[in-house]
Amino acid sequence: MNLFIGNGLIVDAEYSSPVPAGIVIADGIITEVIFNHEKKEQSILTEPDKTDKRNIYGEREADIFIDAGGKWIVPGLIDLHVHLRDPGFEYKEDIYSGCAAAARGGFTTVCCMPNTSPVIDSPEIVRMIDKKARGGNGVQILCIGAITKKQEGNELADYEEMLSLQTISAEMTGRGICGISEDGMSVKDEGVMLAAMRKAKELGLTVYSHAEPEAAIVERDIKLAEQTGCRLHFCHISQKRSIELIREAKKNGSNVTAETAPHYFTLDSSQVNGDPNKKMNPPLRNKEDVEAVIAGLKDGTLDVISTDHAPHHEREKSLSFADAPNGVVGLETSFQLGYTRLVKTGILTPLALINKMSTKPAEILGTERGRIQVGQAADLAIIDVEKQYVISPSDFLSKGKNSPFIGMNVYGSIEYTIIGGKIVWKNTKSDQE
Repeated sequence: MNLFIGNGLIVDAEYSSPVPAGIVIADGIITEVIFNHEKKEQSILTEPDKTDKRNIYGEREADIFIDAGGKWIVPGLIDLHVHLRDPGFEYKEDIYSGCAAAARGGFTTVCCMPNTSPVIDSPEIVRMIDKKARGGNGVQILCIGAITKKQEGNELADYEEMLSLQTISAEMTGRGICGISEDGMSVKDEGVMLAAMRKAKELGLTVYSHAEPEAAIVERDIKLAEQTGCRLHFCHISQKRSIELIREAKKNGSNVTAETAPHYFTLDSSQVNGDPNKKMNPPLRNKEDVEAVIAGLKDGTLDVISTDHAPHHEREKSLSFADAPNGVVGLETSFQLGYTRLVKTGILTPLALINKMSTKPAEILGTERGRIQVGQAADLAIIDVEKQYVISPSDFLSKGKNSPFIGMNVYGSIEYTIIGGKIVWKNTKSDQE
């Protein structure tokens, strides 16, 4: 099948600013990038000409033609940190509802954390998730295996067996799982964590560290990573002191990357007011920490924006603040918050935002996604950054409605999500407006 996308603004690491162009896709691969003007480096500050598709594409015949109408065309977003709750907690979320939410949010690849029931610590569980993912809407699910068996913190899980599987992750990264993590908790025993990092270094695995208490574990795990030489990625960083430690480690040449989540650069602890939808782990921090997170995003200390998408059932989040579980949903609001809070305010450029939500996550995973280039898989999102709307859980495709951003005005409507040249999300509301 051939798919042509015309009249768009490509936002990609190849170019210093959004570039007016069209994209030709055949059999799931980008075969041409056709520029509307002679100089592809030209910055476009106004809407591009509504050039007739025949003038752009000559005599080619398209099975599907999408007129992007001046909207952004970006490499499909990649989330390194989601909780799909499957297996064991499907009443909160399952593979299919999680994939639907991801597609609506512009995500083409997501990495699922291991704190399921049973835990993702064996080939059997990885195979089961992979099989379900292949029967879904096309969103590519990569498993992150547990560091220890049953996440009990004692005995290392069998990384080799999980690595050897022929999964979606293997097709994209060459490895059956894309990393290891004890997400939901930290490995308390330093000796166990050291052994895990040594094994990870030997096998070429990235360790995803859930640092709790945050700054103390960040400091410990940087030290262990420097000792072992393993690749270390810090999840959901939220504190000023943690950012200072990571910044210093990077200056010293440590193989360390780090992420934050939209709630940590958008909200602070003064806004909680006993709302269970604003209860998460790590918790919302003070304004000084929020400013440090924003500074860390701007100077590159924080490489990635992930969601830590953590759906819960309505009855769980209807409990008192003290009794409600930690976690908020984020797949369907992440880009919008990044664009509204960071790009429209001039903190990040469009390219920097896409780098943190696609290009850099792809680099950490070791996959060729995250770019718009001839010969690459056509994983794309088309986004109307001029469209403003109010976040409402009634629009969510996730089973979880536990968003801390309900009622917030944001910019950035995901109009299409395309995976391997196949349209997996189309915003039909736009057709009705």
